[in-house]
Amino acid sequence: MPDKDGFEERLRNARARHGVDPPPGGGGLPQGGTWGFGLRAGVEVVSALIVGVAAGWFLDRWLGTWPWLFLLFFVLGSVAGVLNVYRLFNNPKRGPGPS
Repeated sequence: MPDKDGFEERLRNARARHGVDPPPGGGGLPQGGTWGFGLRAGVEVVSALIVGVAAGWFLDRWLGTWPWLFLLFFVLGSVAGVLNVYRLFNNPKRGPGPS
């Protein structure tokens, strides 16, 4: 009778090597590796900041309150970007974060 445990181990290694299953031990970076992960984190911060600045600028122009709403939405956009990156790093699907 063939060694079933050895076959299961080889099958698991082959599936992980070809990207069918995540590598043993779980966690790791999302698809795209470290460059994709870093690019996504940067885009999260910049896009939240742009939305906050644009919203503050348009509201200030409309209401004539320059620069108060611009500054408020700049801070809110910055906080939203940092929170998005925090959530990205602490995604439970990715495994435990750095300890």
